[in-house]
Amino acid sequence: MDRAIKTTIKISAFITFGVLFFIIGYILIMGLPNLDLSLFQLKYTTENVSLFPAMITTLMLIFLTLVIATPIGIFTGFYLVEYAKKGNKRVEIIRIATETLSGIPSIVYGLFGMLFFVIRLNFKYSLLAGALTAAIMVLPLIIRTTEEALLSVDDSLREASFALGAGKLRTIFKVVLSVAMPGILSGIILSIGRIVGETAALIFTLGTATKIPEGLFSSGRTLALHMYVLSTEGLHVKESYATGVILLIVILVVNGLSTLLSNKLTKGNENE
Repeated sequence: MDRAIKTTIKISAFITFGVLFFIIGYILIMGLPNLDLSLFQLKYTTENVSLFPAMITTLMLIFLTLVIATPIGIFTGFYLVEYAKKGNKRVEIIRIATETLSGIPSIVYGLFGMLFFVIRLNFKYSLLAGALTAAIMVLPLIIRTTEEALLSVDDSLREASFALGAGKLRTIFKVVLSVAMPGILSGIILSIGRIVGETAALIFTLGTATKIPEGLFSSGRTLALHMYVLSTEGLHVKESYATGVILLIVILVVNGLSTLLSNKLTKGNENE
């Protein structure tokens, strides 16, 4: 029985990695030959189909979304674990709300963002409307990962800090946060992945303008949206594959930097 389970696990892992390598390999094979310097020009035209404005817009959207969602998500997680009493009805309501939000399809977020941010608040198709919609999307993920990271911290560390005379707030920021930081960062990394790969919600809020947004109320398009538009038009399919390669590289670079930061923080805490 144990042997059969181990074999099943190995086969499942092999299939998972096989599918992953197949997708990455297919994108690289189809996209690398179509990479050209014209794709990185500052301004988009119908001739060069530049992806550079979309790449800058993607980075702007990631930054703005995380600025909005990360503090709210992390503080909510701290409230649920460190401050809320066990059996508190508000805690149950928050958890039910986050689980419900995490299960909503992205197209529904897009429709909500369009009706509320774009039309109701008159933000129009803009970077701000897209960032607010994306922030609502990733907020449940950040809250959940923060809560799990804090729950994984041993209570003996908190008790030792209190025994040494540290207050609640000092214990949270000096002891609990430092230990839970890698787990919190993992949630932020997953959030970045969802922001970068999102199309359905952003097409209704951010828009599909081909220029770099000049401000919070300017429209633009992310790399995923750029790739989607090019592929659906049918005129620049090769360039859409090339955009997929750049999108893959951006995700790998962002995840690599986040992992490096997480490892440095972990080592720093161990040294302390």
